[in-house]
Amino acid sequence: MTAPGSVPRHVPRAAQGALLVALLLVALNLRGPITALAPVVDRLGADLGLAPASAGLLTGVPVLCFAALTPLAAVALARAGTTRMLAAALLAILAGTLLRSFGGTTGAFVGTVVLGAAITVGNVGVPLVIGRDFPTRVPRVMGLYSAVMNAGAALTTLGTAPLAALVGWRWALVAWGALTVVALGAWARVHAHHAGRTATRSTSPADEAVPDARAAGAAAPTPAAPTAPVRVLRRRVTWLLVVAFAGQASAYMGVTAWLPSVLRDEAGLGRAAAGAGAAVFQVLGVVGSLVVPPLLARRGVSPRAVVLGITVCWLSLPLGLLVAPAGWPLWSVLAGLAQAANFVVVFTVVATVAGSAAAARRMSATVQTLGYAVAAATPSVLGAVHEATGGWTAPLLVVAGLLTAMSVTHTTAAGALRRA
Repeated sequence: MTAPGSVPRHVPRAAQGALLVALLLVALNLRGPITALAPVVDRLGADLGLAPASAGLLTGVPVLCFAALTPLAAVALARAGTTRMLAAALLAILAGTLLRSFGGTTGAFVGTVVLGAAITVGNVGVPLVIGRDFPTRVPRVMGLYSAVMNAGAALTTLGTAPLAALVGWRWALVAWGALTVVALGAWARVHAHHAGRTATRSTSPADEAVPDARAAGAAAPTPAAPTAPVRVLRRRVTWLLVVAFAGQASAYMGVTAWLPSVLRDEAGLGRAAAGAGAAVFQVLGVVGSLVVPPLLARRGVSPRAVVLGITVCWLSLPLGLLVAPAGWPLWSVLAGLAQAANFVVVFTVVATVAGSAAAARRMSATVQTLGYAVAAATPSVLGAVHEATGGWTAPLLVVAGLLTAMSVTHTTAAGALRRA
């Protein structure tokens, strides 16, 4: 048995280090291509003749892919193996990026669908690799994975506007493809080396899929098994979490899509400064995801109080921008901490109350599929509301309403942590 914190004997420490670097480079490309669009969405819309609602849809489509394509991505990973599928996903991210920039109106939407499908494969595949190849360090590596995804989102949010000022929005979006090329090279190098070391062993996609499936089970929470199957759709807590996550994901996607535009129009920032302000929201997510788990573990801390604190911080962004837009740095910091912290709490509740590993997977799939389906429409809806009203007051009130619904249902669901 491998000691906690050690490296499994069959994988040399140097090889694990190289794999970790390659895996984190893959993760760097799993949010950035989506968030890169927000700082230049108005330029894209103007050049392609798109209304704000249609331009907002370009941000929502990848999230719809997360909701619709996750089961297909899991099947593809099982049949073809994580190595091939993650390499294919990186190639598809590069292709989708090019098509979105240079394919005209049709290419913008088709390229966005390609990006969404490719990132869905990454969303499913990277945790499988972590569970399989880092079995004694899953929490630590998962934390790095989450942090790097947020860092990628912050990097493209911050850098796209200055790049666009120099080379135009098309080349600014394509420039981030350099990160994809680097990740693809590192991924191919690591696995070519691994193939060389294991050339004497018979390997197939089916062989690779077996440890993936085992890893998925190992990485998942494993509460005590129930005596009878749990029908998660009949449980009240499942639907509370669906509404809570729909509010969380919708607010996050809406803010990601339109915060740079709001900061320009309401706070009077220039394009580059607005992108930097939106990047703060993404960067603070790294901190928020690390702060909440130990807080929930402390004795005497009420999970409901934690959720209410998160909600107050989250609500400070839409309400703060309405009443005191000059305070946007504080509102961005508070909401950035809250958006990641809230994600952690939602799935801590799932892991704690599900009752078994199988029920946890079913409950998590239900919450994510339905939540992301709602979130996918939010950027487009907010764009339409902005166009109809000629300002950002109504869209910000919509975000506040989503967060209020999230608060009510999430506070109720979080009470189950106390009883578990």
